[in-house]
Amino acid sequence: MARPERRTVRDVRRGNRAMLLRELYFSGPASRNDLTRLTGLSAATVSTMTGDLLGDGIVVEAGQVESDGGRPRVLLRVNPVYGFAIGVDVAETHVRVGLFDLGMTELAKVDYALRPVRHDPELVARHVLAGIDVVLSDAGVAPEQVLGVGVGVPGIVEPGLDGLIHAKTFGWDGVPLGALLREGTSLPLFVDNGAKAMGQAELWFGSGRGASDAVIVLLGTGVGATIVADGTAFRGTSSSAGEWGHTTIVAGGRPCRCGARGCLEAYIGAEAILERAGAPIQSDWQEELGRLLAERSPVIDETVAYLGVGLATLVNLLNPQRIVIGGWVGTMLGQTLLLDIRRATAENALAEPYAATSIVLGRLGPDVVALGAATLVLEEFLNAPQVARITAAG
Repeated sequence: MARPERRTVRDVRRGNRAMLLRELYFSGPASRNDLTRLTGLSAATVSTMTGDLLGDGIVVEAGQVESDGGRPRVLLRVNPVYGFAIGVDVAETHVRVGLFDLGMTELAKVDYALRPVRHDPELVARHVLAGIDVVLSDAGVAPEQVLGVGVGVPGIVEPGLDGLIHAKTFGWDGVPLGALLREGTSLPLFVDNGAKAMGQAELWFGSGRGASDAVIVLLGTGVGATIVADGTAFRGTSSSAGEWGHTTIVAGGRPCRCGARGCLEAYIGAEAILERAGAPIQSDWQEELGRLLAERSPVIDETVAYLGVGLATLVNLLNPQRIVIGGWVGTMLGQTLLLDIRRATAENALAEPYAATSIVLGRLGPDVVALGAATLVLEEFLNAPQVARITAAG
């Protein structure tokens, strides 16, 4: 039996510092008294650590509040311009690169179009690296001010420095995207599945906030999900949990881009919807989907029915407190058909778990995957505010 590792005083101090910083980030601005109450740390520990964080420039003062009979209390908050994070969304039709401050305010962005049939890894890497240079130049931010680059990609991401990607829809099998990017940048890299990155953003800042058990689903060209249990994203043994789009809903059904048949994505993904409607695939996909919605094409009603079956499976299997629908297809469907989606889910789910679940729209907009990718950098910063490392998330 292995002995438990002994924690040193330095380990304890680092853990306390990270806990205090996270609490301040998500609950601030806050006074030192507030932080003592919220973290359970002693007043002396909070005073010492906040003094260190102020000295490092990680935390700044944010005004004062009156106290009960004493001197006004100073409010503290995380300094939004202490450092910056770059978030990258590698999608079917584009590579989007955004620069964010620590408040997750987007300062600059650039898009590069991709042809849906061509996802050459070297081309994608070149777009990412060029985008990094562009957003830094546009915002006037020096590379040494950047805490890292988060990259959200389709498919399964293996933990490790190379960031190996298995994305059948891209034709990628073990593509070392992390290694390709490191050839052109020395910035810390964090690579993860795009649906999981989006899920973290919605969980921290969007419609998932406050839910301890939730599922955040991404409906775009691809379909995926983030499963949240007890406030933490569930990743599975090989970090592939959440491949909801490749659950079979029709035995022997439509061929899916993953090589199987009858997958949920083969019915509710953007390309699948347009194919079933006979729309030209080379057209503007968002424009075509908007037209189908405006006309209330029968294919839209079918899509809502299939989506209801897929969401009901999540309700029955996971019993979540909340399901958040995101992604550009999910947003377009949900803006006009959310009641229909809820009804279709209720028709296919057990009554008791459905009654305990709320189905809501994500609220972080079309750039949510890039934002979510930036949160990969933010997470590392909050856990170790003075440590940078190159890794693949997992």
